Amino acid sequence: MNLTYKIDQPVNAFDFTDLLNRSTLGERRPVDDPECMKGMVENTNLMITAWDGDLLVGVSRSVTDFHFACYLSDLAVDKTYQQSGIGKKLMQLTQQQLGSKCMLMLLSAPAANDYYPHVGFTNNPRCWVLDRDSSVQ
Repeated sequence: MNLTYKIDQPVNAFDFTDLLNRSTLGERRPVDDPECMKGMVENTNLMITAWDGDLLVGVSRSVTDFHFACYLSDLAVDKTYQQSGIGKKLMQLTQQQLGSKCMLMLLSAPAANDYYPHVGFTNNPRCWVLDRDSSVQ
């Protein structure tokens, strides 16, 4: 496998959505909302991608200030390419773009919950989520 990794390579919403659907992440993202998907790729400020030729096979999409905190919003790898180190490499490249004291955080998909401790993440029970269809009361 001869993969190419790219930093901040523009990705269109169609290719991003297609990748999410080829990974397990499509089940938990608004892939049926093209406007939202377009906004997700256009408003991220750090995107690392993995390519097999012209095919997008992996993405690490983050929102960060590059100094204190980086929220890794999406880590997706095409199912046929999983278990080959692409996800780990995407996270390593993401971390390399951050300042030396910048923490990397994410919300794990249920199926991936056991993966993150193996690559160095620790669990933090203090995360709070307000769903898209909920309002602050």
